[in-house]
Amino acid sequence: MESKKYKVYVDGQAGTTGLQINERLLRHPFVDILKIDEDKRKDLATRKTLINEADVVFLCLPDAASLEAVSLLEPSNNRTKIIDASTAHRLHSNWTYGIPELSTASKEAIAHSNRTSVPGCYASAFILPLYPLVKEGLVPSYYPITSHGISGYSGAGKAVIAEYEASDCQTLYPYHSSPRPYALGLTHKHIPEMQQRVGLDFAPIFTPIICNYYKGLAVATPLHTRLLTQKLTPQDVHSFLAHYYKNQNFVKVMPFDKAKCLDSNFFNPIACNDTNMAELFVFGNDEQIMLYTRLDNLGKGASGAAIQNMNIMLGLDETISLI
Repeated sequence: MESKKYKVYVDGQAGTTGLQINERLLRHPFVDILKIDEDKRKDLATRKTLINEADVVFLCLPDAASLEAVSLLEPSNNRTKIIDASTAHRLHSNWTYGIPELSTASKEAIAHSNRTSVPGCYASAFILPLYPLVKEGLVPSYYPITSHGISGYSGAGKAVIAEYEASDCQTLYPYHSSPRPYALGLTHKHIPEMQQRVGLDFAPIFTPIICNYYKGLAVATPLHTRLLTQKLTPQDVHSFLAHYYKNQNFVKVMPFDKAKCLDSNFFNPIACNDTNMAELFVFGNDEQIMLYTRLDNLGKGASGAAIQNMNIMLGLDETISLI
């Protein structure tokens, strides 16, 4: 029997994430998209009507605007499900954090939630390999974690995208051709959720780097084996993660074989582009271990994760419109 059609409204549909979510919704067999006229996109009354009419609302807005959008929900409306792609609710105890692969309890919480926060792209890539290791006590919660991430420029928003794609980019922005580290005050907006969701005693040192390609993200987190709670080899960590995520549709632990995982000994950060996959890798030696995650910052790092969470919240197959 065919499932019912759900009314879905994307608030902020003109932004990068909103456009990507809309594309995925167009392929979804069980949704009808509620449209808003171009000249009404900032009209509170129109947005309020659509938000309360919808079965599911995606918020693809700056933090303050997301908070405002939630306030437009009628107090009596306990039907509409909200999925927020902003940072606004990621640490909020009344919102469910949207990485279903972390545990059975995580997926069940999403399934029973009316309020789900989509994780940050860097945060997802950081959390996926570390959470199980800390949860099982293999990496102590007090470990001084340092991590680095690289991403295509699409994650920086419309203004930065316009800079990189300007016809005279090399003249106006000559340094855009090289990788550019940022957030060097160690206050990147994803750090609080990284710490909270992994269960770390201290905030990790995290350095993001924007690169001159459109999308694709990789996060590298090194570990010293002497600081772990027991002696572990890279093979041990790989086996543990492979077992932990063995039944997941969208998290895959890649083979412990550099020849199969690297391109002439180089790591490819864009190999998951246009998918909702997160691929995990383990490299290293007896003294040091390197955890790597790659994903599409606009896919599993944003719109794909949002659609996956919607499917789970509606009781649908999580893979619909994602594979």
